[in-house]
Amino acid sequence: MTTDRTPKLSRRTLLKAGAASLTGLASGGVFAAGSDKPEKEEIRLGFIPLTDCASVVMASVLGFDKKYGIKIVLSKESSWASVRDKLVNGELDAAHVLYGLLYGVQMGVGGAKKDMAVLMNLNHNGQAITLSNKVADKGGVDGASLAKLMQTDKRDYAFAQTFPTGTHAMWLYYWLASYGINPLKDAKVITVPPPQMVANMRVGNMDGFCVGEPWNHRAIVDGVGITAATTQDIWKDHPEKTLGTTLEWARKYPNSARALIAAVLEASKWIDAGLVNKTKMAATIADKAYVNTSVDVINQRILGRYQNGLGKTWDDPNCMKFYNDGSVNYPYLSDGMWFMTQHKRWGLLKAEPDYLGTATSVNQVGLYAEAAAMARVSVPKSPLRSVKMLDGTVWDGKHPKAYADAFKIKA
Repeated sequence: MTTDRTPKLSRRTLLKAGAASLTGLASGGVFAAGSDKPEKEEIRLGFIPLTDCASVVMASVLGFDKKYGIKIVLSKESSWASVRDKLVNGELDAAHVLYGLLYGVQMGVGGAKKDMAVLMNLNHNGQAITLSNKVADKGGVDGASLAKLMQTDKRDYAFAQTFPTGTHAMWLYYWLASYGINPLKDAKVITVPPPQMVANMRVGNMDGFCVGEPWNHRAIVDGVGITAATTQDIWKDHPEKTLGTTLEWARKYPNSARALIAAVLEASKWIDAGLVNKTKMAATIADKAYVNTSVDVINQRILGRYQNGLGKTWDDPNCMKFYNDGSVNYPYLSDGMWFMTQHKRWGLLKAEPDYLGTATSVNQVGLYAEAAAMARVSVPKSPLRSVKMLDGTVWDGKHPKAYADAFKIKA
């Protein structure tokens, strides 16, 4: 069992953590053959049909990849399990992938154990929790009323997420627990691929689900569910999908990795530049080759225009963001550590992990900084950030063991 090093966190420790990624953990510390030329020019990149695949799709469609000497070959995948397996066995070079999935593979839970790499964060916010019309009709329309309904209308409740160690599972569990519902004892939790969520709710397979857009809005449009909460309600500007690969790939092809990060950064910057670009992006990714839905289902929430399916509408300034002046994309060590605290909380990790050591290995802060310089994107001063969660707790990455152990509702 490893120990929790993070309570001793100091400026020197953090500087060493960043330096580790610069001096071999990420790139081997040298440019291949003394040049910046990408070692692997054609990069096979997997994605799941979700709105937040937009930056990797647009990097290819708009030719930002060519600017950095690579060609992104997009591969539409059917499930997160498929993405995991293809990353691990090398069929994919990199992928649009759930943050928590990569950490699950790194820690040997949710699949075969392999050293993984988070190259950059792809988006903040923009997921949601949908409850079925059956639940809403009985008064369960938000966390508090759902908890009350489950106490008064006792039966077996089922909720769906997209991957056991993934972001949606963690948002769902955190949200339920914040209202006194133990997701492991008070309900059945099932795994359903994102594009299949609405169809499964339509036939009554679950009472609620957590997934990325556009599938929450699609549930409203199709008349099968209502939006009970957005994930930005749980954690404003939370990390979501990453540009992920294996550590082996990042070490073997550091120039290609930098070029890929820079290209996706350019696309991220382009998407968030304004209304016209967001509208064009929505029209592009709605195509059958990508998300395969109507443009309207995508563009409303991309623009922050929300409705809950019960007559309430609002403009959300914390909607899905891809760049936000560069604050979205930095792979904060504290973000990676947070997922490990939740994996520990819910019994996915049995032993106490080395929070800082693992995050330093996985999150390629040095490699990212080099790519960000290429794309003229600023980086933050610290690899940790502080956030206040839905339940009032503060996460800053400094005392992960104490944080993970303090929850009243856990495995």
